[in-house]
Amino acid sequence: MKSVLLPVLALWVGCCPGGALAKQGLSLREPRARPSSSALPTLQPLPPSPPGPPDDLGTAEQPTPSLPASCLRAQAAIACGNVKMKHVPALSDPGLTTLYLAENEIAKIPAHTFLGLPNLEWLDLSKNKLDARGLHPHAFKTLTRLKRLNLDGNSLSTVPALPASLQELKLNDNLLQGLQSSSFQGLGQLLTLEVEGNQLHEGDISPRAFQPLRSLLYLRLGRNQLRTIPPGLPASLQELHLGTNIIEEVTEGALNRSHSLSVLVLSNNRLQEDRLAPRAWIDLPKLEALDLSHNQLVHVPSFLPRGLRHLTLHHNRIERIPGYVFAHMKPGLERLHLSHNSLRADGIHDVSFLGLRASLAELLLDHNQLQAIPRGLLGLRALQVLRLSHNKIRHVPLNSICDTRVAQDSNLISTHLENNLIDRRRIPPTAFSCIRAYHSVVLQPQQGEEEGEAEGA
Repeated sequence: MKSVLLPVLALWVGCCPGGALAKQGLSLREPRARPSSSALPTLQPLPPSPPGPPDDLGTAEQPTPSLPASCLRAQAAIACGNVKMKHVPALSDPGLTTLYLAENEIAKIPAHTFLGLPNLEWLDLSKNKLDARGLHPHAFKTLTRLKRLNLDGNSLSTVPALPASLQELKLNDNLLQGLQSSSFQGLGQLLTLEVEGNQLHEGDISPRAFQPLRSLLYLRLGRNQLRTIPPGLPASLQELHLGTNIIEEVTEGALNRSHSLSVLVLSNNRLQEDRLAPRAWIDLPKLEALDLSHNQLVHVPSFLPRGLRHLTLHHNRIERIPGYVFAHMKPGLERLHLSHNSLRADGIHDVSFLGLRASLAELLLDHNQLQAIPRGLLGLRALQVLRLSHNKIRHVPLNSICDTRVAQDSNLISTHLENNLIDRRRIPPTAFSCIRAYHSVVLQPQQGEEEGEAEGA
């Protein structure tokens, strides 16, 4: 029973954290909000079929003889997850709005399958055995009120015809080999599209494939074989996820229509700074989060968007932070993640953080090659989290973390310096005097320090 209840819980809580539907506050029954986990309806096993004709099919106690006994039901929802079902059961229920059939063995859906469910809003067929031959091209066309459709984890090679009412479509982990100009025809209300883990190359995506998606806010194309950012992205797009591809460059015109973009993820690709066009994204006025982690960058890129707040650069080959690289930003970065790079002390200058003095709250520099506390930290007045662990730092000089010449507490609430080469007995007594909570500074263990010595210190 537990294996069934867990996916049902996920069904009711909702999907795609941070996705377009969550942002829009959309739910199965507008305009009411999505149920919270503390107010989930209780799904009950279907009772045995009583003699005589059924009563109201929309009630929680209504038996459904065509379903396996292990299926669960609550009001207008039926959940039959992981019950070894081989076909969609014959259902005729105008009150049903949610049908969960994930993790089964369904391989065929004829054209008439959903004729008896005219008010279905949420359909989950993920992790079944559907392919283009078994799924009738117009199987979903009669679902004129369908808002969410999950087809993840099947073997679909083409996008089926879909109802115009759809707002969320998930096609992750299928066998899609192309997106044609007709693939999303009529889906002007679609807000979220996920097509990760397929076999898409940049030449397989028509420049007009996304043209019908005039309302699209959230697009995931990760885990494909894309070498460039796909053309023809909708102007409405707010989040674009392209992680785990083989993208080698970002050209100047690739994002020229994406003026609403606020989140761009290009992690786990093959980007080098000389393949980033100078004006690749500087003209994106609403871009707040840029993820370039797990690439091949050797320094922090220049010409970053003016309004950027979160910059993720961990797991690159970065050796330096150029001076004034953040100086043009307003109001400035809040988070800068540079963990797992090749930064040395001479790669960070007094003016490397210029432009971030009133904004930067989180600076991660752990797992680098720093031999000393970087210069310029004292000027970061808003800094709350500082990680310098797993480096080669030997000393904590006076006025490197705290400015003892100024009688003012720091905003730092977490300072990590463990796993360096610091002799803690030689740290000046007032080196951390500006930090209000003693436990906010983590200094042990240090590299080569005996376990008993660290515990007894």
